[in-house]
Amino acid sequence: MTNADSEFVGPVSEIAPSRGWVALKLRELWAYRELLYFLVWRDIKVRYKQTALGAAWAIIQPFFTMVVFSVFFGSLAKMPSDGIPYPIFAFAALVPWTFFANGLTQASNSLVGNSALIKKVYFPRLAIPIAGVLSNLVDFALAFLVLLLMMIYFKMWPTVAILWLPLLLLLAFITALGVGLWFSALNVEFRDVRYVVPFLTQFWMFATPVAYPSSLLHEPWRTLYGLNPMAGVVEGFRWALLGNVKAPGPLIWVSAAAAVVILVSGAFYFRRMERTFADVV
Repeated sequence: MTNADSEFVGPVSEIAPSRGWVALKLRELWAYRELLYFLVWRDIKVRYKQTALGAAWAIIQPFFTMVVFSVFFGSLAKMPSDGIPYPIFAFAALVPWTFFANGLTQASNSLVGNSALIKKVYFPRLAIPIAGVLSNLVDFALAFLVLLLMMIYFKMWPTVAILWLPLLLLLAFITALGVGLWFSALNVEFRDVRYVVPFLTQFWMFATPVAYPSSLLHEPWRTLYGLNPMAGVVEGFRWALLGNVKAPGPLIWVSAAAAVVILVSGAFYFRRMERTFADVV
């Protein structure tokens, strides 16, 4: 053996496919936090690159949906709105809903959209769908600003309950990421998922109290309605911002528990399927 052969060249790491159910390795994800920041910033720039209206789309989408809802549900169908002017009643729900829906769509398609990166470089794949959801925070901030302007116009002032908003936004993020992890992993193997997600999102919106109040349901059905995590988010936003809306009560806790279950199960399923991503995508 020569001196060159016996020379120590440092530790060697072998990257091999995982087997069975594996740990989430959140510490590894934290080590790649700079990559996560890069992915989020890249998604934001790509979304508005070569667009005529740019970030205005973040406002246009929920605003015109609110107009349609106000005409058909508020004026024609006379949908109750808990004593709140219907336009702001609907818009207060559409702001978190749009964040959730766009985050879910981007997370679901994120792995397929980043197939070239996945095949070339190793990094925690969880970073890709997380970035897909986080990149929608800019859109949320712009739409939320319009919501505040509408509150001023309608002379509605928030109470101390507004302090719950960050937690309610976190709940929307957890829900979007949890469902997005399930669909992103499934989308690698079954490309039908990209057709299922828009249909599911549309159905989910009408199964969520966006155009109508959850107060139409009586207990215990209203609490069970919280099994839809976005029901707790939407009702929570209205309560935190518009003041005179009834507090969500047990509904929000059921929604929080359902969201955590979706996130944890989605994360473990994602990690289990991760070993096949580079080969299949």
